[in-house]
Amino acid sequence: MNREKDIYILLTDTGTVFTRIIRSFTKDPLNHASIAFDEDLNEVYSFGRKNPNNPFFAGFVRENVRGEFFSDSNCALYRCKVSQSTYTSIRSQVQHFVQYQELYKYNLVGILGVLFNIEWERRYAYFCSQFVATLFERGGMSLVDKSPLLVKPGDLQQNPQLELVYRGRLHEYLGCETVTAAEGAFRTA
Repeated sequence: MNREKDIYILLTDTGTVFTRIIRSFTKDPLNHASIAFDEDLNEVYSFGRKNPNNPFFAGFVRENVRGEFFSDSNCALYRCKVSQSTYTSIRSQVQHFVQYQELYKYNLVGILGVLFNIEWERRYAYFCSQFVATLFERGGMSLVDKSPLLVKPGDLQQNPQLELVYRGRLHEYLGCETVTAAEGAFRTA
């Protein structure tokens, strides 16, 4: 039995200086990509800031999208129907990242590569959209017709297999008050 499962791709604009710089090159309004395993966004993963106050301390993170860092974020949430085997593969890959998260760093050099259309691969290093595209590709379902090393967040939403669930303010989608820094995790985009 090959039952389909849902995986979600969340694209956001956190409004940081870094995302504004990226937007100036990509011209896309949403420049951060994350993967989620539930529509309520309780389990969201990406590569980004580990502390919202320090953009240089970045790597693999489980994101708290209810935290202050995302409080004013615009977003687009997409649902992707996948086979049970693809879902299991992607889940397993993410668990590997969780287990060995201290090994993984942010691929800032790779971001520069995207800007100049150069595939710059670094061991144990990813940027957000590279991470999402790699998970799907290794899971047997390529989302874009290019190397994950060149994927921008905006490229992900071009896949016709993705169904738009919501576009707008993230906090309005979540229907909740923002968690203050003292109450929530700091891991962010």
